[in-house]
Amino acid sequence: MSGDAGTTGGDFGDDLGVLTGLRSGKRSFYPEYVRSAERLECAVQALDRISRALVRTVEGPRTLVEAVVRAAAEHLQADRLLLGIADGALRAARPRFLLLHHGELVDDEDRLPPEAREQLDVIRTRPWEIELAPGGPGWVRAPMTLDDEPVGGIVGWPGDVQVADTDLAIMRVLANQAAVAVHNSFLFHAAAQLRGRTEQLSEAAAQQARDLAARNAELQETQRRLVEAMQRQALDDERHRIARELHDTVTQYVLSAGMTVEVCRSELAEMGPQAQEIAEKLAPAKGLTQQAVERLRAAIYALHHGAEEPPGSLPVLLKQLSTVHLSSELKVEVRVAGSPAPLRPEDESSILRLTGEALFNVVSHAGATRAVVQLVYQQQQLRLTISDDGTGDPAQLRRSLKLSSATDLAGRHRGLANMAARAQELGGTLGIRRSRMGGVALQLRVPLSSTREVMS
Repeated sequence: MSGDAGTTGGDFGDDLGVLTGLRSGKRSFYPEYVRSAERLECAVQALDRISRALVRTVEGPRTLVEAVVRAAAEHLQADRLLLGIADGALRAARPRFLLLHHGELVDDEDRLPPEAREQLDVIRTRPWEIELAPGGPGWVRAPMTLDDEPVGGIVGWPGDVQVADTDLAIMRVLANQAAVAVHNSFLFHAAAQLRGRTEQLSEAAAQQARDLAARNAELQETQRRLVEAMQRQALDDERHRIARELHDTVTQYVLSAGMTVEVCRSELAEMGPQAQEIAEKLAPAKGLTQQAVERLRAAIYALHHGAEEPPGSLPVLLKQLSTVHLSSELKVEVRVAGSPAPLRPEDESSILRLTGEALFNVVSHAGATRAVVQLVYQQQQLRLTISDDGTGDPAQLRRSLKLSSATDLAGRHRGLANMAARAQELGGTLGIRRSRMGGVALQLRVPLSSTREVMS
């Protein structure tokens, strides 16, 4: 083989020519060929060491730098070898320098020998000078470049061993490939860390989703219990109100009637035999009033100490409310039409209280024996009608209701004003007309859109 192998391929071609060493076809060809073969074998061994060092990228930048330092030191047969990275270059690379000193790896700047500290200063601050002064007494150095920019260098102290151009070429190849490998190793491990972090965040997000689902279930259970409590409270309030009215009014009237009968019997007994007969006829009335008082007291006690009712929808609550009036002579029937629409608990409570007020008025003032509560769910509105067969006058009730906006009504028409106020709070209207049963029909109309949607 003849010719100059270093005239092609740029810098890498020059290094390859130095590695092969074949330059002449003269009579000295064979000795030169032997020397070239030896150099080639040495170069192959060096490249093998380089490849074994550089494939350790996945083990991390530290392991890679250690492998490069040991491979370079083994090739140069150097007892000291320094690899350093320039300031500002490969900012994420760690370690920034590493010295192999008589078999020991040093990365503590305070432990560096003076000559190693001097070379490290050049690598850090003036990496471009490494190539300008490639050698010196007792040491050799090679630049480390990445994208044609100096990013550091390798400095070795081979001692008395003669360093050939072949060794410098191998050092340059090792240095440049080390720069690429260090950079790729950092990217590889950074990506691995990001992937691990992503997996952690994904697991954390999944755990948070599970926690939120559990909290949501707990919230829904709490809301359900709150609705139950509000429904029970509405029934309890209505029951206690009826009990209070019975105690404060009806019971007192019955007691007064019994006392009046007893006074009349005493006076009649003093008026002669004929009056005595009349007094005896009044004796059962006293017993009846006492029985009435006992039944009223029993009803009041039952209303104050009613059993816990299971909560339910508005139709169920209305049916439960109708049983409150079973102690009276009034028979209440509840009818439901249409598909029940969900309402807010406070709206259901208001409708329930309005119905209770209406039924109490029927019991107290209408003299009715039968009442019908009809709940109709329509597409746009809810209609509630309370009808009775009593003696009430719808026209008189409408006049009383109209006057309630201007005057403070007391007594029997206060309930009408309360019902009208509840209807207004619900965004609806309250109407009064003659029922088909012969008595009064109160009708509440509430737009479903204005009942405010229940909690989801």
